[in-house]
Amino acid sequence: MRRVCVFCGSSFGADPIFRRSARAVGALLAQRGFDLVYGGGNIGLMGEIANAVLEHHGHVIGVIPRALADRELAHLSLQDLRIVDSMHERKALMADLADAFVALPGGLGTLEEFCEILTWAQLGIHTKPCGLLNVRAYYAPLIEFLDEAVAARFLTREHRDMVFVEEDPEALLRRFGAYRAPKTGKWLDGNQT
Repeated sequence: MRRVCVFCGSSFGADPIFRRSARAVGALLAQRGFDLVYGGGNIGLMGEIANAVLEHHGHVIGVIPRALADRELAHLSLQDLRIVDSMHERKALMADLADAFVALPGGLGTLEEFCEILTWAQLGIHTKPCGLLNVRAYYAPLIEFLDEAVAARFLTREHRDMVFVEEDPEALLRRFGAYRAPKTGKWLDGNQT
């Protein structure tokens, strides 16, 4: 594992712990020698994590759609800023570049990006680990939804267990290091629907 993709908010959120967590994750990635792959922005938690990696002499790859870069949201201090034409291209390139995926607190964009990359793992499109950094129990409702989806038989336990959940970024990275993707097959058989 060389590169970790982080999805996170383009705002700071209401609790200062979100900002501190983004900085802590950035510092940890740099100290452990991991490159950061992220959405290329200079605002909110996105800017915080990138700045923390840079301050600790790490390498950052930002991927941003031209429309957002043109609004002066691009982080122009990155060693590697890639400007693409669409959000779809952004997500595909980030997925190709990264060896693992983490969602920090964020809004709809963060949730959408994480859910899409997790769906790709479920389908066997990639075999990379995916995790939620559950800062201040931010993702508790999503975790509850995933467990309910298993109980309602819309999601298998094996696929639910592909989502690592930790409050501590070091614990999350350790779990990533031991990850072995499940074999993909049928999601649910005809008797389960």
